[in-house]
Amino acid sequence: MPITLPPEVTATVRTVFGERGEHWLADLPRMVADRCRAWGLEVIGESFEGGTHSFAAPVRREDGTLAVLKIPVVDEEDLGEVAALHWYDGDGAVRLFEYDPGSGAMLLEWAVPGTPLVPQPEIPLEGLPEHRDRVRLACALYRRLRRTPGELPEGFPALPLVADIVSGWAHRLADAPPVTYLDDALLGRARDWCAALAEPDGPLLIVNRDTHLGNIVAAEREPWLLIDPKGYLGEAAFDAGFLIMKQVETDPDPALVPRLLAATADALEVDRGRARGWALMRAVEEIIWSVDDGRPADAARYRQVAGALSGANECH
Repeated sequence: MPITLPPEVTATVRTVFGERGEHWLADLPRMVADRCRAWGLEVIGESFEGGTHSFAAPVRREDGTLAVLKIPVVDEEDLGEVAALHWYDGDGAVRLFEYDPGSGAMLLEWAVPGTPLVPQPEIPLEGLPEHRDRVRLACALYRRLRRTPGELPEGFPALPLVADIVSGWAHRLADAPPVTYLDDALLGRARDWCAALAEPDGPLLIVNRDTHLGNIVAAEREPWLLIDPKGYLGEAAFDAGFLIMKQVETDPDPALVPRLLAATADALEVDRGRARGWALMRAVEEIIWSVDDGRPADAARYRQVAGALSGANECH
């Protein structure tokens, strides 16, 4: 079967990764053929939609069972996927069958039917009242996925550190001048939170950077399984940041934040104050990325989210 990618994936690989992305696109057929030979696979369908910078397609193994071959353009966020899947060992997440350190290719369990817990349009749906039960379900799964990492097989990359994310934020904000979307008040709060979050609250665990509900899909082995984890090593409350930010983005009304914040933090069994801090910093991060990428509408939207999450006494 010809090796194809969804057009949006090809465009993202070229735009984000430049020359390295062009080399990856040119080399993709060879990488797929190499993995099919090495692992005894046959590609049986077109590449799945919904990704950003990876090839992921259904394959048949030599024993007749079905799986997914995934080959990413490995970047900083992807580094922790294979380690997290190794340590999850199928408990609440898709199973990792094989891994190739040279290409970053993974052979994964195919979660069927794969329907997302909540679809992911441009404006997220996590904050809608009718999805509260789904947010609670996701929190229970992310709580279950937290664990202390052990040893890794040879060739597996180590988990990236949440501490390095915070350090990067602090460096970026240290001398940042006030701009349209990062005024003095927001910059001050963000800098305070960088200092507060630099010291972990509790043990370092496997946590996830990308906790939206589109990465939890319906399966047969379990009702819901996590796919595409962005594993990091950090405090438990880190899991709350992106999930809370996504809910607030649905409707950035400051009056709704206390309930969303309390419900999510409590369901994840983490400190509400730390959860707010992580959510605020994820919104600030999105503002910075949007400005850097020339997306003023997105920057304005995330500024609304950051404003809703801000509070005079939130840093404690």
